[in-house]
This record gives sequence, C-alpha cells and structure tokens, in this order.
Amino acid sequence: MWRGSGKTVLANFLTESSDITEYNPTQGVRILEFENPHVTSNNKGTGCEFELWDCGGDPKFESCWPALMKDSHGVVIIFNADIPSHLKEIEMWYSCFVQQQFLQDTQCLLIAHHKPGSGSGKGNLSLSPPLNKLKLVHSNLEDDPEEIRMEFIKYLKSIINSVSESRDREEMSIIT
Repeated sequence: MWRGSGKTVLANFLTESSDITEYNPTQGVRILEFENPHVTSNNKGTGCEFELWDCGGDPKFESCWPALMKDSHGVVIIFNADIPSHLKEIEMWYSCFVQQQFLQDTQCLLIAHHKPGSGSGKGNLSLSPPLNKLKLVHSNLEDDPEEIRMEFIKYLKSIINSVSESRDREEMSIIT
C-alpha cells in the first residue's frame, strides 16, 4: 500500500492488464475489472468477474479510503519487503482496511513484493500478532511469476467461498 512498492505492476500482472513500463504513482485509485476462468461460483463453469482497486499509497489520498473500503470483500496488502518502514506500517493498513471493515483474516492477503534486481529472496519475515495469522506470500515477477499468480487464484477462490457462504447464511435467515 506504499508508494513505490510495486502495487500497480503486480496488479497489472495478476489481472493480465497492460504493462506499464515507467513508474507513475497511482493517483487515488485505479479500478481494474477482470474475469478469471480459474475461479468459478456455484459450479456454473464460467469465470467470476472481479474488480481490483489499485489504491494509491500516498497519504494525501487518505480521505478517499472510506469510499474504497465500502462493500469490499477482500483486501490485498502489498508491501516492499526490502524497505523496513513498510514492515512497521502494515499494522496500520491492516487495522484500517481489514479490522475496521469487520473483514475476517481469511479475507486478507499480504504480499511481500520483491522488485526485480532487489536480490532479496523469501527470507523469513517475522510479523507480530495479529499479522502473523494472515496468509503471507512473496512475489518476485522476475524469478517465479507463476507462483504469485497461483497464490492469487487461491485467494480469489477463498473470497468467492466467503461471499457465497455469507449469502447462503443471509438467505437462510430470511427463510427462517
């Protein structure tokens, strides 16, 4: 969620959107609509449609965050694992975007993004509670791009299951 952490590059990769060759900080939010054929709902066999909201990491956009969070089903927190200050700020993002929105921990995915040429691997990141309960994946689009794509698909499937279960409970409460 920070400036320069690689959110936009990763978002473009995961949604198979156009490549951005030069760094341009996201102003406010950029909404990517995409369909994933590997994620289906109710065994219909067709891919689910998603919206991924690429939120600019500059604090000057903080006033926009409530609108971005409204009715969200999941949160992906992307940070540059090579910048120590990012590790310290994850708790603030988690509190704001997950806890205050009453999302479950399973609806949050942490991605430690390693930029090309950073030389960093998947070193052990020690996260303090409650962050250590969250799913944490490392991404390096240079070394193993398919690993992060597969983890993202797993995450999308878990979000679809969560939304379906919530709707089922809601329907049952109306019936009874």
